[in-house]
Amino acid sequence: MRQLPEADRDAIRIAQDPMFVRWLEQITATGGCSHPVHLTGSTTTLDGVTGEILHHYDTRHEPGERLLVRCRNRRATVCPTCSRLHAGDTFHLVRAGLTGGKNVPTTVRHRPRLFITLTAPSFGPVHRAGEDRCRPRRDGGTCEHGRPLGCGTFHAPNASMVGQPLCADCYDYSAHVLWHAHAGKLWDRFVIGVRRQLASSAGLVQSRFPAHARLSFARVAEYQKRAAVHVHAIVRLDGPNGPADEPPTWGTAELLIDAVRASARRVLVRTPYSPAVGELALSWGTQVDARQLNTDGDGPGDDAVAAYVAKYVTKGASDTGAGTDYPLTSWGDIELAPVSVQVRTLMTTCWRLGGLPEYEPLRLRAWAHTLGYRGHILTKSRAYSTTYAALRAERAHHMGHVDIPAAITNHHWRYISSGHTSGAALIAVGIAEDLATAREIARDELGSRGRM
Repeated sequence: MRQLPEADRDAIRIAQDPMFVRWLEQITATGGCSHPVHLTGSTTTLDGVTGEILHHYDTRHEPGERLLVRCRNRRATVCPTCSRLHAGDTFHLVRAGLTGGKNVPTTVRHRPRLFITLTAPSFGPVHRAGEDRCRPRRDGGTCEHGRPLGCGTFHAPNASMVGQPLCADCYDYSAHVLWHAHAGKLWDRFVIGVRRQLASSAGLVQSRFPAHARLSFARVAEYQKRAAVHVHAIVRLDGPNGPADEPPTWGTAELLIDAVRASARRVLVRTPYSPAVGELALSWGTQVDARQLNTDGDGPGDDAVAAYVAKYVTKGASDTGAGTDYPLTSWGDIELAPVSVQVRTLMTTCWRLGGLPEYEPLRLRAWAHTLGYRGHILTKSRAYSTTYAALRAERAHHMGHVDIPAAITNHHWRYISSGHTSGAALIAVGIAEDLATAREIARDELGSRGRM
């Protein structure tokens, strides 16, 4: 035993526990979660009329007197099993807003719907990948710091130079960080601008727009190779009451595209004045893409968009190469972070600007691990489709957790810890792999039946 690795010895110890079978059931119930939350407490369900106890559960009868629940982390780099579940929920949430379902009428598939992309502006030239030379210049030339203004190299997509500035001293890191910190406000101004442009095009007073139409959206933030966020969004035009209402006859996809482009050009957000940086006027980049989704809703376009969004929300910082999956609490954390020179410089810029009183409300140091970006990866308007909470409740109902009418439930729970011991982690990985294999087999069988 002493010659075995610590993880193996711990796994053998767990397997010899008299309550190992129940512990295994708990791990299986979490899907082999990599970082489960340990809770202690009880739940009592009472009849609301008679006061009779209908059901009582207490962790005192569990292994270690605790219950394991999923961590629900969306990042695949942190917990692959929970991120897979989150991706599935995201797919259904996004798809419901495109084709209907989940209490959203199927008529939404015939509404004006766009898939748009808004980019960050340039903060300085960076190396690019592609079939052409990076940044060819016939006249050559150097910047004021003596570095070449161009690059004639063919960079592979995964080359380390891609996304890095041609000259780090010329690159505007302060503007990059402050743009990230105001990206949420830029999006809010953009949505307001689209509504105003639609109202103006329809000959309406702007304040009367909600009485005629409603703009619904779901958006996802994605980091480019240059570590700058750009936004993908699904935008849908409904009637005044949302998905249940047909949009007005003037509400066409073409009009919506024009409104999107016009609003993206006009949005402007000014930063607080700083003696160190000045006052910056922030806007969207010049590259704006607005494409109409297929009008019948039955083609691959809708599913492809939903799958793309679902895939992206599970990516961790190590997948995107932008930031870290954990907060940075000191300057030393930045120096030790496993990131590129570009990302590290953006982190240090966040830390430096975050110490200035004029930028204190932006909490740049708290968000240095995301390079100043403070928004959620996925956000949606209220009327776009269902919610994560509703999808989780539906899954719990499907698994047999049925609500009892006129019942009162009392919960008493306390957080104990989280994570696995080394041996428990080995067992959890094995359970997660077995469940993944079972899903693949079930999917193959379902596909075979469909082809018969």
